[in-house]
Amino acid sequence: MSESLRARIEEVCRSVTPVNEEWLAKARERQMTLTKPPGSMGEMEEIGNRMAAINQSVSSGPIRKRIYVVAADHGVTAEGVSAYPTEVTRQMVFNFLNGGAAINVLARHGQIEVQIVDAGVACDFPPRTDLIDKKIVQGTANLTRGPALTREQAVSAIAAGIDLARTAKRDQVGLLGIGEMGIGNTTAASAITSVLTGLHPAEVTGRGTGVDDDVLRHKIAVIERALERNRPDRNDPFEILACVGGAEIGVMMGAVIGAAAERLPVVADGFISTAAAALATTACARVRDYLFIAHLSREPGHRALVEYIEIGPLLDLRLRLGEGTGAALAMHIIEASAKLLAEMATFDEAGVSARKKSL
Repeated sequence: MSESLRARIEEVCRSVTPVNEEWLAKARERQMTLTKPPGSMGEMEEIGNRMAAINQSVSSGPIRKRIYVVAADHGVTAEGVSAYPTEVTRQMVFNFLNGGAAINVLARHGQIEVQIVDAGVACDFPPRTDLIDKKIVQGTANLTRGPALTREQAVSAIAAGIDLARTAKRDQVGLLGIGEMGIGNTTAASAITSVLTGLHPAEVTGRGTGVDDDVLRHKIAVIERALERNRPDRNDPFEILACVGGAEIGVMMGAVIGAAAERLPVVADGFISTAAAALATTACARVRDYLFIAHLSREPGHRALVEYIEIGPLLDLRLRLGEGTGAALAMHIIEASAKLLAEMATFDEAGVSARKKSL
């Protein structure tokens, strides 16, 4: 089953098309006619251009925005790598559902839908309409003793993420974000980062939820053991996910691939979300055209991932929370950039004299 499911995922990857260069050119030409000095809005101009190319339109209007917050637990927490116990994942899911977390506050402020996804929390939630059930496992296996996920579980997680992206497109979402919750997932993300970039775990591993120096050294040693035990192939993102990843990382990886296949711009939040996005770009390089990186996390591995993906983050606010909080903030900038391109008057429309031509 896993091979046939992987083949279907690879088919989705092949269906991703580059953004239309003609629309990029049209957007850039329009930027030159707007009532501002050329380039004066900096990166916002290129963001607006990319949104126009993705949508093949510069039309204005409200953008429906959604963030999937994907939750799962990690067996590696048995190694003492986190400052918080595993049950916090479950407790935070209820906090999200009750509207009390940071992502809820920022989403309400920005008129962003938040949907909570259970990809692998180590408990059974009672059925409820406001929790999306995509449970692959009840927490991953301990990656120091073998693969965190089976191959079938890994591809099932990716497929679930692709389905979420398709649902968002069907719901006429115009800007999708991915965030996460999972005690222990900075350990998994650091391991993924080490494999993809070739950097030593000590270079890409941070304090996560705020561990002290002794625990940080232990966390690095745990990742070293996991990589030695599993030896994932850096050129095979499916194998990397299975060996040292997590269910929520797989679902977010799939959401990035699925969004690109649906021509839907997608915003990765922080370190863990970007690890998922990096796996997606390794599986399908063309997803970069549809991907935005929300911010630069304080986790040291995040900079390495950003350089690996070759997409600059939109913000640097020293955030390290996760949950999609950075994605919620970045969505303001992306939507504003699209509106600037669409709604700003041209020099002709405003009756303003254009810049003098050089002699």
